[in-house]
Amino acid sequence: MDDARLCSPHHDGSPQYVRNQAPVVGDVLAVRLRVPARCGTPRRVFLRSLRDGEPHYDQARTLPSVDGWSWWEADVTVANPTLRYRFLLEEADARGTSWSWFNATGASPWDTPDRDDFVIHCRAAPTEWARNAVIYQVFPDRFARSQQRQPVDLPGWAIACGWEDPVEPRGELTPRQVYGGDLDGITENLDHLVDLGVTVLYLTPFFPARSNHRYDATTFDVVDPLLGGDDALVRLVESAHARNIAVIGDLTANHTGDAHEWFRKARADPTSAEAGFYYFDKDTTDYACWFGVPSLPKLNWASPELRRRFIEGADSVVAKWLLPPFNLDGWRIDVANMMGRNSDVDVNHQVAALIRATMDEVRPGLMLLAECTGDATENLTSQAWDGAMTYSNFTRPLWQWFARENAAANFFGTPIPGIPRIDGQGFVATHLALSAGFSWRARTQNMSALNTHDTARAGTVMIEGGPAVGMALVFLLPGLPTLFAGDEFGLRGINGEDSRTPMPWQAAADRPDDLRALIAALSTLRAGSPALREGTVRWLAITPDVVVLAREHEDECFVIAAARADYDRLTVPLDLLPGSWADADQVVLGWPDAIGELADETLVLSGRGPSVQVWRLPGLVMP
Repeated sequence: MDDARLCSPHHDGSPQYVRNQAPVVGDVLAVRLRVPARCGTPRRVFLRSLRDGEPHYDQARTLPSVDGWSWWEADVTVANPTLRYRFLLEEADARGTSWSWFNATGASPWDTPDRDDFVIHCRAAPTEWARNAVIYQVFPDRFARSQQRQPVDLPGWAIACGWEDPVEPRGELTPRQVYGGDLDGITENLDHLVDLGVTVLYLTPFFPARSNHRYDATTFDVVDPLLGGDDALVRLVESAHARNIAVIGDLTANHTGDAHEWFRKARADPTSAEAGFYYFDKDTTDYACWFGVPSLPKLNWASPELRRRFIEGADSVVAKWLLPPFNLDGWRIDVANMMGRNSDVDVNHQVAALIRATMDEVRPGLMLLAECTGDATENLTSQAWDGAMTYSNFTRPLWQWFARENAAANFFGTPIPGIPRIDGQGFVATHLALSAGFSWRARTQNMSALNTHDTARAGTVMIEGGPAVGMALVFLLPGLPTLFAGDEFGLRGINGEDSRTPMPWQAAADRPDDLRALIAALSTLRAGSPALREGTVRWLAITPDVVVLAREHEDECFVIAAARADYDRLTVPLDLLPGSWADADQVVLGWPDAIGELADETLVLSGRGPSVQVWRLPGLVMP
């Protein structure tokens, strides 16, 4: 790890540095910075913020030093709904006076762009259940068939499959395979989720469609009869709530299916209101669609009638499923980064704000997550979202760090063959660079996933033992731990479609990569730990094969070492630890214990890999 990073000040927007995480315009925030003694003590520190777009400086006052760190605190007025700020440090030594900036990307001796500033949004904080969620994603057709399931006539597009039949990863058959999982099947297996520590069930679309994935809805008015219909959804939500599990749905606000009742009416009658719901050419023979797929026509949010029916008010599609008798607890919005954007039209943030406004109107405190498969920074500048289902800042670099040689999987839609491998420095640098644009609250509300229904499975692309380490980091780094059904059984898949394998209930006990015990232990650890849910993050050491970090909170701290290979005599300076190593207790997660020895003002770590080692220390002492 380079000396520049070790000698850097620290601030990440977490509650240890900014107590008020949900300010309103006009509030005065006390914002803190700390600097390790090895960097020297700054002569002065200023906090630079923007007021109506103009830079403003507030001088920080010194606070008592603690454990070799100098602390600084500045009062800043929240002048606008989004507060952007960074620090300016004045330092003096025998060579004279120098100035440096510190922002969300780190320290810099030269000026930096405003886009890299720390950010805080004025919006009510998520409710406790949403802040502390462990999410479990279910693809309904592949989870479980209910015991009382009645025979259903399959529509013409569907092909019936036996539960053990292989999934076709690509081709004409892929979207047509139907395995018969239903919502009552999920209800009957909710105790499995409880055992894993799950607190939020996320369902991929349940509306009628002409595919097994159902992202091509034919209506938003009813639950697909293949899944059990409306009553089955009511039973599922009621049973989940009885177990303190919230349920969120998946809504395609970017497009419908070409068999949707709105689209059919639009094609039949160019003068209809529905014709304005889509982007048609002059003679209605051609239309805009998702990624050029004709079966997924794109919605035109310039239509007031579309807004009224879909997202505005208590009678809208958005509201209907949040209200009795269904009582969903929120939405994940499919391809939210594309919603409301077409050529020279961009009303993305306005549509997101309308969705949030309706949710806040009918049932405040619900969860709203945006799917943004790439860099989610720009989308999360909208204050509508709690967080994003995104891959860039965690899943993608994690895959690259643990990638096996010649992994036969596509790398998130790129033309790159296989998975381009990186080392520990690359993993941390990518994670930090693509987290820098998030507010702390957005960072902790992003869905952190090992893989999802749209990707290959981690077990297919990672070295042996990698998925277990990755799963641990899902729970130990900031974010909402997100499991895709089957992760706990080590399922495989070369792409998203291949990953939608039916759950192996009959052979569950014989799975060689069973992660159920690890997931349950991590869920319990996180549920009882304010440090893992909201504590600050500091990186202590980085090598090609090992990364060491601290999670710090006033109640407790953790030192975490994640490794992809064996390591011997990795050193961490003692003055960077979050407390005395003599007070550290190792947390048992199932890997062979690592050894931590003290020598020459350093902690020396040795251990086996792939593995994750966790030590608990007393809480962070604050000035």
